[in-house]
Amino acid sequence: MFWKKKEKVAASVGVSPTVAAPVGVELPATKAEVPKPKVEKLAGPKELPFPVGRDIVVQLNKDPDWVWSLKAVVRSNPGGKKVFDVRVFSDNAAAAKKVKVKDYTSLDEHPELILFEGWFDKSSHKSEIKQREKTQLATPSA
Repeated sequence: MFWKKKEKVAASVGVSPTVAAPVGVELPATKAEVPKPKVEKLAGPKELPFPVGRDIVVQLNKDPDWVWSLKAVVRSNPGGKKVFDVRVFSDNAAAAKKVKVKDYTSLDEHPELILFEGWFDKSSHKSEIKQREKTQLATPSA
């Protein structure tokens, strides 16, 4: 309802009244005064980035059909602007265990779901991916 949005906007534009406190009494800080820590928003599960999938197929000799069916979660790496940490997992295995993978950190609670882990650089297309020790028996090879 468009007209209700206008009312809210018009009400928020007005000047808020200031309250005078008695001498010696401190008022609580307003929302504008309290700095919020900057929290990085992480992306949800997506298809494998190309450098990651390529390295898993070529370097680790895994079945390409299986590899490209996997999902990945990424977070930015302090090593560079276009460098990302990546975790690769099977969406089917997560569903079987009734685990909802929302982002990179949600796999901290379920490390058994992580098949591959490493980093990749978007600009140079370089990556370094390692297979998790516990999952070596569960992954098919080419």
